[in-house]
Amino acid sequence: MTAAQFAAKLRAREPVIGYWSALDAPPATERIARLGYDYVCLDGQHGMLGYSGLLSSLMAVDAAGGDTVGLVRVEANDITPIGRALDAGACGVIIPLIETAADAADAVASVRYPPLGRRSYAPTRAALRHGSKPADQNTVNVVIAMIETPGALSEVDAICATPGLDGVYVGPSDLSLAVGGAFPLDPAISDKFEQAVTTVREAAANAGIAAGIHTPNGETAARRLAEGFTFASIASDIAHLEAAARNHLDAARR
Repeated sequence: MTAAQFAAKLRAREPVIGYWSALDAPPATERIARLGYDYVCLDGQHGMLGYSGLLSSLMAVDAAGGDTVGLVRVEANDITPIGRALDAGACGVIIPLIETAADAADAVASVRYPPLGRRSYAPTRAALRHGSKPADQNTVNVVIAMIETPGALSEVDAICATPGLDGVYVGPSDLSLAVGGAFPLDPAISDKFEQAVTTVREAAANAGIAAGIHTPNGETAARRLAEGFTFASIASDIAHLEAAARNHLDAARR
C-alpha cells in the first residue's frame, strides 16, 4: 500500500500488523518486507542501526515492492532524528518516552511542516516516496507516541487528546517497570500491567486515535488486536534469528 493508504488505514483504526527490525541488515529487511506485513518498524532507539542503516533499510523495504511501508522508532523526541528519519523516506515515526501532552505536541510539531508544525524542509529521499509538497507529507506521515513511563500513564488521556497525534504505542517492557515490576514483564505484576495496557487502549479509543503494542509473537499480536488494539508489532529480527539458531542446535544435538 502507499504511505497515504497506510496513514488512512491507521487513522481509521483498521487492524494493522507490523514487524520489528533491530539489525542493520538491509537484505534481511527486504526479505521480511516481501512477506506481507503492513509495516516494518526500524528501531533507531535500541536497535543496531545508525542513520546509514536506517536509510539503507528504508530503501530495502521499498525495494521489496510489496504493500509494506517503513516506520522508524527514533532515538528521542527531538526534531533532528525525527526529521532525518522522515527525510530518509519513513512513512511515520514512533517517539519514545513521551511523558506529557506537551511532549506529544512537540512530537507532532517536529513531524509536520509549517503552518502545522516546525519541521525543516529538505525531504531528501522522502520526496521520491511522498512528493515534494509539504502539505502532501503532512497528510501521509504518521506520528505515534510511546506510553511506557509512570508519567505517561498518568497523563495518557491528555496525551491521546493531542491535536495531530495519530496513535499511541505501548512499550511492554518499560511499562511493566513503570507499574512496579522488578524486571521487564515481571509476572508478579501481571494484573497491574494488564490494567495499564487496558487504560492506554481505552484512552486511545476515547480520543479516536490508534492504539498499538509490541508483542513477542503472532499469537499475542492476534490476541491484542482482538482486544481492540489497532496495530501490533511482532518480535524482532534479532530475537527470531537467535531463537531459530537455538532451535536448530537443540534439534541437532538431540
